[in-house]
Amino acid sequence: MELKRVAVTGLGAVTPLGNTAADTWQAMLEGKSGIDTITLFDSSTCKTHFAGEIKGLDMTELFDRKEMNRLDRYTRLAILSADEALRDSRLDLEQESLDSIGVIWGSGMGGMMTIESELTDFGRSNGIPHFSPFYIPKSIANMGGANISLRFGLKGICYTTVSACASSAHAIADAFNYIRLGKGTAIVTGGSDADITFSGIAGFNSMHANSVRNDSPETASRPFSKSRDGFVLSEGAACLILEEWEHAVARGATIYAEMVGAGMNADAYHMTAPDPQGTGAAKVMQAAIEDAGITPNEVDYINAHGTSTPLGDIAEVHAIQRVWGDDAYRLNISSTKSMTGHMMGAAGAVEALACILALRDGMVPPTINHAQEDNDEQIDSRLNFTFNQAQKRALRYALSNTFGFGGHNACLLFKHV
Repeated sequence: MELKRVAVTGLGAVTPLGNTAADTWQAMLEGKSGIDTITLFDSSTCKTHFAGEIKGLDMTELFDRKEMNRLDRYTRLAILSADEALRDSRLDLEQESLDSIGVIWGSGMGGMMTIESELTDFGRSNGIPHFSPFYIPKSIANMGGANISLRFGLKGICYTTVSACASSAHAIADAFNYIRLGKGTAIVTGGSDADITFSGIAGFNSMHANSVRNDSPETASRPFSKSRDGFVLSEGAACLILEEWEHAVARGATIYAEMVGAGMNADAYHMTAPDPQGTGAAKVMQAAIEDAGITPNEVDYINAHGTSTPLGDIAEVHAIQRVWGDDAYRLNISSTKSMTGHMMGAAGAVEALACILALRDGMVPPTINHAQEDNDEQIDSRLNFTFNQAQKRALRYALSNTFGFGGHNACLLFKHV
């Protein structure tokens, strides 16, 4: 069976760096940090007082009062990013067969804000237990994708992937495979999460997973640096429109990049820790490269998972060196989480978007917050982590790594057009 080619024809994003894909990308190239003091709740009793919050976003422009009450924040972010991506793609939904356009979405936590608020308020009214009738449909993890389908009348395949931080990368990989098998014209795909809550911050604090660098929030996410002390929890959403290539060309669509490969596997090692040798991560990168029918030396840029955790960064570097050997020194590697923080289930989609725009513009976004004296002796300093400043470079292929709690690994590969 001959596989279809897959084009990326639309992008949308809502992140701590900007409320559109263009604003997010420009902030990445400028090396800006989206991390600041938490305002969404009182964090005074938590060990961490900062996060990557979305700023200056008026959701009432797209949602009326009833929708604001009925939709969790992660669902609203999903719809906002999908609305931008669909407009960007110029798909005329009135002329397209909506049965052939689907939604495959990712979310690691679903409606965590709703769950926390409902359980906190439970029984406060005259001592009588009470839940909102919207509690379940607001909180379950499939509602981001479901409400995209409902809002735009998309009647093709529709489901949600839930694999912790790898959720949206898995969604994009599934959408890619679905289209190239000839089972759909276009897929709205990506992911969203909004987990900046008391239980989110305190829960990760109890695991010693997130940074406690309260004296300098904007520099707290410092992937590949010796002084890193954990990730920075963030919220956000990103959406890609993946479209069958010939359909995109026929309608004169702007094609950002071609998606050419995807890999998915599991570490089968530990619930939260990575395989220290990066065995699964290496294999998933190899799988994506083989899926595309290319060789490792054709890849120029890796957007690393790079969460700024002590174990994770080292394991990922081991994996890269296992796949590329000495050729790894030729690569540009960067972690945009140094700027965005970790958007959990949305991370893979935001970082795929960064790869796509890096290919388009021939610019590699930086890994910020690194000082020369902060080199980690366990990480090969000869590797080019694109520290602190974007680098201009003609790129052929860009690869995005995403790894999630539970040992979920996903890798996406894009080609310059």
